[in-house]
Amino acid sequence: MLPGTEDKKHLILTGDRPTGPLHLGHFVGSLRNRVKFQNQYEQYIMLADAQALTDNMENPAKVHDNVMEVALDYLAVGIDPAKSTIFIQSQIPELTELTFYYLNLVTVARLERNPTIKQEIVLRNFERDIPAGFLTYPVSQAADISAFKASLVPVGEDQIPMIEQTNEIVRRFNRLANKDILVECQALVPEIGRLPGVDGKAKMSKSLGNVINLGFTPAEIKAAVRNVYTDPLHLRVADPGHLEGNVAFIYLDAFDEDKTGLQEMKDHYVRGGLGDSIVKGRLEGILQDMLKPIRERREEYAKDRGQVLQMLKDGTRKAREIAAQTTDEVRAAIGLKHF
Repeated sequence: MLPGTEDKKHLILTGDRPTGPLHLGHFVGSLRNRVKFQNQYEQYIMLADAQALTDNMENPAKVHDNVMEVALDYLAVGIDPAKSTIFIQSQIPELTELTFYYLNLVTVARLERNPTIKQEIVLRNFERDIPAGFLTYPVSQAADISAFKASLVPVGEDQIPMIEQTNEIVRRFNRLANKDILVECQALVPEIGRLPGVDGKAKMSKSLGNVINLGFTPAEIKAAVRNVYTDPLHLRVADPGHLEGNVAFIYLDAFDEDKTGLQEMKDHYVRGGLGDSIVKGRLEGILQDMLKPIRERREEYAKDRGQVLQMLKDGTRKAREIAAQTTDEVRAAIGLKHF
């Protein structure tokens, strides 16, 4: 159950690293909830371009170019800049300043023990060649969250250690200041977590190339669904099929609103006599219908990128005012306000 009701007393901070177009995994894990949250809470959505550089410094153009692309995805799914403040992380220097201060509140050993960081280090094959910026990512995230005094932060289960570390830093700073300047936050974990990739890998990931982007054309959707992983043991139509690990049914569970019809299809598949092509046909139809209006809205917004950029400027200006106020409080608490 989410804390709060419709009174907007809670502030949410969420966002994405702009390293590529957003996909169905983002839609399930965060985007459709953001559309709902913007009517319930005060919501700030961050384009984390500075954090994206922690493992993309060799290709900064990739990050720069995708800021606009991700902003277009936000608007296309129904995020309303009149209800949600969308801003660019790098344009708020106070976030970097807070990160610098917070680095003195955490040890390298504690950062290396963070389960999320450990997992990402393995995924990226960093071994001991870890960029310092990447290792200190949890501190940067703590700065982002605490700058806005966010009480709610939507994350996947794998990100809960990041929220725990944020709260450790908040508590330590408040003890140092001898008063509650910063606010502890609570993780909001979506009912449906991350989607597996179309290839059956653990997650849908831009870096793994196993995604269905929100802006895919009908032909691209069709091709992606054709490659969706099903049951490798289901060699003949007559064979009984298995649902566990079957990506086609995982996606249907996430997007098919006809739960009765879907259950009938599952039962038929498990009994045998239902081919994968029929299952994929149902999935493709649902995804085509769902993504068409998103794609069309995106194309419409893309016609006036200047207006989208102005929206980002306005949101960033508003967000910086809040971050600057918190930073002033932090400076004063640690004796760095000299005049």
